Amino acid sequence: MDITVVGEGTVLAAPDTLRLYAGVEVRRASAAESFTAARAAAARLTEVLRQEGIAAEDVRTTELSLGPEYEAYPKVTAYRAAQGVEVVVRDLARADRIIDTVAGVGEEARLNGLAFEVSDPSGPLSEARTRAFRDAAGKAAQYAGLAGRPLGRVVSVTEEIGGGPPQPLLRAATMAAEDASSINPGRQTLTVTVRLGYDFA
Repeated sequence: MDITVVGEGTVLAAPDTLRLYAGVEVRRASAAESFTAARAAAARLTEVLRQEGIAAEDVRTTELSLGPEYEAYPKVTAYRAAQGVEVVVRDLARADRIIDTVAGVGEEARLNGLAFEVSDPSGPLSEARTRAFRDAAGKAAQYAGLAGRPLGRVVSVTEEIGGGPPQPLLRAATMAAEDASSINPGRQTLTVTVRLGYDFA
């Protein structure tokens, strides 16, 4: 006879990396003009990011598109060209400045969203595993007691790792007052779910 229980361990970790999704978008009378203008704007964006200290390997192209826009098909009113990039910001203290820099590229600039992450989650996940295992072991011991049987050894272990959206980061009022940043990374929820199989002695 055996028993299988599920335990969960959750920790909150402060993100230290920002992924900024940005780009440029233009509309011109011809496809060639639109594409040329978009590439020129994208080059300006890449250059200002370089000047702000963003490494080349931290800028990745995520979109390159060109197509007509219609007033009433098949009449073309303009051609839209866009180029999108994902920018990795490894110093969150500079996040606002980087965002302002992107916006300052000109009317072609686009800000399409952002995401925070923990660059090295190994420490928080290790703690979450410990909590998950203890949670499962406690349940197994309880069930064994209810069944009136001694709990045997662990015969199987499976794991699932998940994460939730950033939660607001609670800080002292004085710290919040001193921080003029509009970007708040919050805290990332990291969860480990472990399934333990025991046999009964």
